[in-house]
Amino acid sequence: MDSTAPNSSSAAAVAAAAAAASASGNGVQGGTGGDRPEDPSKQNLAQVTASIQRTLGLLHQLNLNVSSFSSASQLPLLQRLNALVAELDTMQKLAEGCNIQVPMEVVNLIDDGKNPDEFTRDVLNSCIAKNQITKGKTDAFKSLRKHLLEELEEAFPEDIEAYRQIRATSAAESKRLAQSQNVLPNGDSNVKAEH
Repeated sequence: MDSTAPNSSSAAAVAAAAAAASASGNGVQGGTGGDRPEDPSKQNLAQVTASIQRTLGLLHQLNLNVSSFSSASQLPLLQRLNALVAELDTMQKLAEGCNIQVPMEVVNLIDDGKNPDEFTRDVLNSCIAKNQITKGKTDAFKSLRKHLLEELEEAFPEDIEAYRQIRATSAAESKRLAQSQNVLPNGDSNVKAEH
């Protein structure tokens, strides 16, 4: 009976996605003992992850029962099927409290048997490339501005001096205003660290 194989693959994909989400820094602590996530959503995620692990264990036991099926093993098979249905119901109820978005690309990679870290690496490389392009454009505009100011200074020295005074006054006013509003020069808010 191959009907358990797709369920096993899907459950493995869900388990791997949950593990990837927990490993990506959302603070969920695996393991046993005194590890308790402080946030209810993190605790909920830990419960869902544990339910996924139990489901995978049940699927493995079902696979063993089906592969060595005999009429004597019919009752344990039915009991494990009922336990699987109950665990899937529990997992569904627990999952309603979790708000985790897993990109479909990650799920597809897992279904294809690939490592979801490839997706993270590709996204990171894409961001780095876009950042370099943006930095290049910014540097080009700075160079253009500098070149234009040099050319304008040769043609209109008095006007450029007035322009520079206006810019200096405006920059000083912006800095004073930012300091009075506790805002950094780049527009971010300056937040005091709590001790």
